[in-house]
Amino acid sequence: MGVEALPRTIAWVAQDGADGVDGAVVRLVEQRELPARLVFWDVRCVEELEDAIASLAVRGAPALGLAGAFGVCLAGVELLSGAGDRRHGSESGFDAASHGAEAFLGALEPLARHLAAVRPTAVNLAWGVEQALGAVRAAVVQGVSARTALAHAIAQAQELAREDEVANRAIGAYGAALLPDGARVLTHCNAGSLACGFYGTALGVVYAAFEQGKLAHVYADETRPVGQGARLTMWELTQAGVPCTLQCDGMAASLMAAGKVDAVVVGADRIAANGDTANKIGTYPLAISAAYHGIPFYVAAPTSTVDASLPDGSGIPIEYRDAREVIDVEGFSPDVFNPSFDVTPAALIAGIVTERGVYEPGEILQALSL
Repeated sequence: MGVEALPRTIAWVAQDGADGVDGAVVRLVEQRELPARLVFWDVRCVEELEDAIASLAVRGAPALGLAGAFGVCLAGVELLSGAGDRRHGSESGFDAASHGAEAFLGALEPLARHLAAVRPTAVNLAWGVEQALGAVRAAVVQGVSARTALAHAIAQAQELAREDEVANRAIGAYGAALLPDGARVLTHCNAGSLACGFYGTALGVVYAAFEQGKLAHVYADETRPVGQGARLTMWELTQAGVPCTLQCDGMAASLMAAGKVDAVVVGADRIAANGDTANKIGTYPLAISAAYHGIPFYVAAPTSTVDASLPDGSGIPIEYRDAREVIDVEGFSPDVFNPSFDVTPAALIAGIVTERGVYEPGEILQALSL
């Protein structure tokens, strides 16, 4: 038991070899199985990974960034092995036996674009895809072989995983400094180790405060309709030995009114240039309640979640999901409104905690220039 005993959410696993290409799989925690059992899924092709992303077997913005990078590498392994020829040959025209690195890149790019579009709200997915593709492009310019170009992408993706943990621990340290001694923290959805490679963003703040002896208790919203708080956050906190209580989403304001919350800390799927923040549905009303009760509302996220191309939250694409997530009763099919995310205005956010420090929402672009 303890934070360090939590599983690594997503990793690149290959047979022994210098370049990491042979026998490669993306190993991820199958989060749909939690909390009943901890299951690892060895994903062997990019279509499988896309299914895992769409079905929430892997989710959380930073984890999706890693999935994007590893997914590009997995598609590259398929192309080089010939499996990609059979699976995508009519689209790419790539022949692993005779084509070089430039043709490899040309075949890889449309597969990468398709992967990046699987979940549109979380900007990290497209960011991770571009990080891996950029490594291939840079290698191609150097005149290397297709296999060597792929090895560069794998190395870049693995470096992103290492940087993810370093960033999350820094977010935790910066965020913990904002909390009072004996802090009682309310969180929403799951922005913990399961949403990253390891450690977490919002829960990274919790873990750091817990390790420092500053944390008294965590309250976790169940997070309707999929229940990430009930299934994932409570599982994580329990595994880590953090004192925690589950509540229904609609109970949060009453908890605040009772004086049992000192701070609200949530993650983010995309942050606009002005600090407007998209996060799991239900975050916006939580921020409103926190503002009414005079409770600071913090967003914890890596700088890779900031989308400088969007001036404000109105341009953030919102994913809508299946009505059956809300109600699945045989013979009854009411009209259902089921957005997966909402956008919290910057005015309701006390601070955005990044791996580079804590910023006022309107100053978040300064974090990108460091």
